Amino acid sequence: MTDSQESPSFRLAYVPGVTPAKWVRIWNERRPDIPLALLQVPVGEAPDVLRAGEADAGLLRLPVDRTFFSAIPLYTEATVVVVPKDHVITAAEEVTLADLADEVLFHPLDDVFAWDSPPGEPAFERPATTPDAIELVAANVGLLLVPQSLARLYHRKDLTYRTVTDAPQSGVALSWPEEATTDLVEDFIGIVRGRTVNSTRGRTAQKDEKDQKDRKDQKDRKDQKDRKDQKKPGTAKATGGKPTGGKSTSGKPSGSRSAGSGGGRGRAGTGSGKPAKRGKPRRRS
Repeated sequence: MTDSQESPSFRLAYVPGVTPAKWVRIWNERRPDIPLALLQVPVGEAPDVLRAGEADAGLLRLPVDRTFFSAIPLYTEATVVVVPKDHVITAAEEVTLADLADEVLFHPLDDVFAWDSPPGEPAFERPATTPDAIELVAANVGLLLVPQSLARLYHRKDLTYRTVTDAPQSGVALSWPEEATTDLVEDFIGIVRGRTVNSTRGRTAQKDEKDQKDRKDQKDRKDQKDRKDQKKPGTAKATGGKPTGGKSTSGKPSGSRSAGSGGGRGRAGTGSGKPAKRGKPRRRS
């Protein structure tokens, strides 16, 4: 009979710019029995992937729908402006949004920032993706604001970036459907939170360990009870198999002596152990 059940695995989705390598390495060390499958998804599609059950958890950019997802914020990235290497902005180490007010700034459709009012001059069109916007920056058409990880991910030799000190920032969180908080999800939560190996073992391993401890405790309690029983007086274990304080094997009390042995009492009322003296016989008349 063949087993049609699939082997267990943990599927982790992640968006561009997020690097899960460290957590994947720790997972493989601690849970070698459960393969971890990585799935890179566009930032706008990541929530739908989790809703459809195509991944168990995901490293997503905030915000997420907290009515459906649980989320643990992990870190917040600095925001940078991507510019050509010969741009005047490169003369400074950091810039502000005011410094970019007269620049054409691209806001791609997959922009990770929730702008109330996008800064800079609007471009003639919105690029479909961040990589498309990077290509336009390289063509010296405009500039682009992105989290620092995306600037590194789409790095080009003819481009560079500078930190924008007062721009909105992008946060990254571990997220999963709240109603699908499985044991494997709990294990991965422990890893990203930096828990030790003892507190992040699989639930099965923890249960086995607890069962072993319970069995050991039961054995210790039984051994302790046996030792107490051996120390109680009047028990066969305490006297080497001979009962005390009861009758002897002959049926007589253990502390009595038999009659006529010389150690018993004489006639009643003599007050000693010797027989009473007999009087002289009467003389016949």
